[in-house]
Amino acid sequence: MNRQPNAPKRDWVRVKPGERSAANAMNEKPEYDDQKLLTLLQSAKREVQGLRLIHLHMSLLKDKSQLDLISIKRAMQETADQSAYLQLFSLSNDDVIVLYKGIKFSLISDVCSKIEKLMLARTVMVKRNPYGEDSLYSIMELSLNFVNVIRFIEGLARESNADAAKVETKPPITLEELGKIERAVQMFDLSPFMLNQPVVDIQNGDQNQFEYFELYIAIKALEERLSPNYDITANKWLFSYFTANLDNSVLKALNYGVDFLRGRRIGLNLNLSTIMSSTFVKFDERLTADLRGNVVLEINKADLVENIDTYKEVVDFASSKGYQICIDGLNDFWVTHMDLEYMACDYAKIFWTDEMEMMSDHEYEVFAEKIKAQSNCRFILARCGSVSGLMFAEKAGISLVQGRIVDNILRKGVLLRDAIKSAKMMSD
Repeated sequence: MNRQPNAPKRDWVRVKPGERSAANAMNEKPEYDDQKLLTLLQSAKREVQGLRLIHLHMSLLKDKSQLDLISIKRAMQETADQSAYLQLFSLSNDDVIVLYKGIKFSLISDVCSKIEKLMLARTVMVKRNPYGEDSLYSIMELSLNFVNVIRFIEGLARESNADAAKVETKPPITLEELGKIERAVQMFDLSPFMLNQPVVDIQNGDQNQFEYFELYIAIKALEERLSPNYDITANKWLFSYFTANLDNSVLKALNYGVDFLRGRRIGLNLNLSTIMSSTFVKFDERLTADLRGNVVLEINKADLVENIDTYKEVVDFASSKGYQICIDGLNDFWVTHMDLEYMACDYAKIFWTDEMEMMSDHEYEVFAEKIKAQSNCRFILARCGSVSGLMFAEKAGISLVQGRIVDNILRKGVLLRDAIKSAKMMSD
């Protein structure tokens, strides 16, 4: 073997017969497990209770060797034989994450310590790890650190998506195709496509307090089932016509039973024309005054602007009947320039985007002041796909949140307040 006489012993990794091809493969473009791990963590079907996680911060090493991953896999493979479950994920930033269950902490700690010594024998770490530790590895209970981990993976996913190719779009739906869908919907069971998503108050530190549940139709799922070759949402006029008819189908389905309203509040995303229709009148007639108080009518801002006179009628109708109103689909510009007190709404729903973090100091001050100035309208930050949205909501004084990350946190049994606190500590 041609080996430098003064090289540290641990600087050399023996490649066993049969493993040489794997070592050569390291020179090729590797496949990363970012999306695979993110999907696993976000899946409601997998329980994280009892799972532990090892995060090896290989990206923080000043010099990285192509053989590092092989060394880690070999060390973990020996440990895997003694575990109930062990799975290794190689990330696009060179980090390695290992999920495991059923292994003594002392054994895992010893393995990680050996890996750290092996790596630091030839190079150094350039900074502390994302969890604020001066260590090449972090071992944690996944259920207690779920938010921190998923936020880290989501950050990698955002960087990856910036370079991803655009998905090929489907052609807009035609009038003929829409007619076929409408006929199908009349004989179709919508219940599998009727979903509900909670709006949660983040100010309560003792429990996750639900403001109401938005009841909605999963349009894209319905499109995939009834018209997979067309984009239902592409033609604005046809989509508005379609949702008006879909609203009627939803209300007819709800007419079969309103007991689900007892003890919980729901939001119905409806067109203004639907609220003033005979179908809604029939739905309304089945409700008592108490049950009407449990219904929030969610109205899209575009529908409102195009039909302002109808909106005024709906406001009067809702006020007399006891319904509440939420203006849906706002952004920071609309919040800043719309007089929501004059619009007489009870809620205003803002759609979160990463661009909101890019507001100038002046823009943010005006936005936050407008949030603070509304006394009769409560704001909801919706479509929160990452913990960043929750942190922004708390900072801006928005107490209600909704979105995929909220659903994920609730499934894991974690308090939203604790999740936000953990994310802020990680950001500091």
